[in-house]
This record gives sequence, structure tokens and C-alpha cells, in this order.
Amino acid sequence: MSTQPLLEVKNLKKYFQTPKGMLHAVDDVTFSIDHGKTLGVVGESGCGKSTTGRAILRLLEPTSGEVLFEGQDVLKLSKEQMRRKRTEMQIIFQDPFSSLNPRKTVGQIIADPLKINKIIRDPNARLERVKELMETVGLANRLINTYPHELDGGRRQRIGIARALALNPKFIVCDEPVSALDVSIQAQILNLMKELQKKMGLTYMFITHDLSVVNHFSDDIAVMYLGKLIEMAPAEELFAHPTHPYTQALLSAIPIPSLDNRRERILLKGEITSPIEPPAACRFANRCAYATEKCHGAEPQLKEVSPGHVVSCFLSE
Repeated sequence: MSTQPLLEVKNLKKYFQTPKGMLHAVDDVTFSIDHGKTLGVVGESGCGKSTTGRAILRLLEPTSGEVLFEGQDVLKLSKEQMRRKRTEMQIIFQDPFSSLNPRKTVGQIIADPLKINKIIRDPNARLERVKELMETVGLANRLINTYPHELDGGRRQRIGIARALALNPKFIVCDEPVSALDVSIQAQILNLMKELQKKMGLTYMFITHDLSVVNHFSDDIAVMYLGKLIEMAPAEELFAHPTHPYTQALLSAIPIPSLDNRRERILLKGEITSPIEPPAACRFANRCAYATEKCHGAEPQLKEVSPGHVVSCFLSE
């Protein structure tokens, strides 16, 4: 087992040109994920979680930065090299319906990656592999000729997982894979993903806005706010000692199923900073109860507050 992380993201940026100026969707994000581990990425809608995941896989071309996969910068690969590299890097999309081709059967959808990448050319061998994948993700073989619209959300998401696993990847970006599903089905899908990770040694980047899910599922958690990575720590450490005021507010919103043990909700007030040409200041300053003049005039950098726990906040200094 190499000591080098499977994935290292360095100073990743993704900007979009808009009529009002440059929108900073992902701004200078740096992190790494070790082999067989899960990094949970959380934050409210529009904070750049999904854009980060897609930029890593080059489904969106990053503006700048480095994405080192097993030490190789995938942003420098040609289209053909990237196509081959994608067999090792896959994605499970958020909406299990719109990410599946409605004109294709379950079997055809799962066989597509094998066909397109010319991995298994023999149709009979390919069919065997599809059945094997269906079994792996808990789909009955009798569903091989059904269409996505005939199935429920949980089964559709299992098709998406089987398709992602078809090429034996090492790394999977899970883009809110359970947010469109019922709570009971969410648990099934998460348990399945955890099981597959153990069995196949998979490495996950797990994007979600559900903090109670991310706590059970992740080894480390990164918190994003308006395109910036503002805090990152091992899961237990982050829940025990949230340091950034935004992380504290996020954690205060997790419902506790107990009347005696209620926690104080931190309600955020104030105007959200525009992600278009944002000022060189803390992006959370407008909504932060502890903001000082310094926060409005300079941008805090990520600093280590305890082993493996980094945070970008002047308070933590």
C-alpha cells in the first residue's frame, strides 16, 4: 500500500463568466483523500461541492489548479488519455432518473461502459458481467430487461452504482447519491456503498448537505462555503470540536430525536456575499456573529488548529 494519497487536489479553481462578471464557483480548494477512505464534502446549496467533484473528473474543465490521481496530474492529460483514465474515476449522480437513459433497459445501461471502453467485446461475456454487477448491487436478474421508469428510486440508484462499478474504478465521486431517496431506502444504499468500499477497496468523495448522513459515512469531512474550503477534519473531531462559526451553525441544525437533549439552534442572519467577483475578505463575515473589521478587510487562510484539523477563520488564531 503506497503512502501517497490516491487523490490530491491543489489550488483548484473553477470560474464561470457571467454578464455581471466572473463567478467564483470553486476558489482555491486543496485537499487529499487516502486509498480506501471517504471524504465527505458538506455545505449549503450553491457552495461549490458538486462543481468541485465534476472539475476533478473534468466533466467541467477547471480554470486552474492541479488534480493528482496516483501522482499524475489529470488536468494535463489529452482527451484520449482522459477517456482511458475515467475507467478509474467514476461518478454516481444525484438524480437517479435523469442520469439514466429512459430508452435503454437496465442491462443496456450497465453494459454501456463495458461496450464504449471496449473492455468486454463478447456479448455473452458482457451479459454475464452485467448480471454479476446487478447481483453486487442487489438488483434481481429478472429486472435486466426493464426500463428505469418501471422502477422505484432505490432501484434506479442501484443501477447508477452498478454502472459506476462496471469498469472497476478506484475512485468514485458520489454526488448526493441518496438525497432524492426515501429515508428507509437511503440507509440501504449507504450500507451497500459502505459494503462495496470494504470489498473493493474503493475511495469515495461523498458530496451531501445532510450532516447526519456524512458523520456515519465519512472518515474526514470538508466544509465548503461560497466556493471556499473553510474547515476540514476527521469526522469525529469535526463533530466534537467544530471551530468555524459556519460549521457550528450547520451542526446546530441537525435534529436530535430527544426532548431533553435539545441543542441551541444557531440562526444565521445577514446578506450572503455574492460569489461574483467576491471581495478579498472572509466570505462568511456578513453572516457571522463574531466578525471583526479584520474579517471584512482580509481573507483568512487555512491553518491547522489540531492534528489533521484545519480551519480558515481569524478567531481560531
